[in-house]
Amino acid sequence: MKNVPYQCGLDAAIDVIDGKWKVLILWALYERPRRFGATRRALPGISEKVLAAQLRELEADLVVHREVYEDTAVPRVEYSLTELGRDLHDALAPLGAWGDRRIRMLAEQDEASSSLAG
Repeated sequence: MKNVPYQCGLDAAIDVIDGKWKVLILWALYERPRRFGATRRALPGISEKVLAAQLRELEADLVVHREVYEDTAVPRVEYSLTELGRDLHDALAPLGAWGDRRIRMLAEQDEASSSLAG
């Protein structure tokens, strides 16, 4: 968590979700808690190094909880969203809906352009 004076709440929120992968990590963990490998498989294209760094940052920002289970032969670690993380996911839902509308509009535009050209 950074100790910088924010200009507004949006500034503070963007500070947490800044970066290509953080919103997608939130999406993956919203579905259910996941171990590191499962989280990586849910996000094709992310490297182990980047995922580990992003998870550490989200944990420092109190958005992700890291639980270590040492009661097994091989200790395992599971990541889940905190209440603050679930709230952030819910706050991002309208932005995702806007993105879905944009995708549909772009597809319709491409379709219209293709039919005019052919």
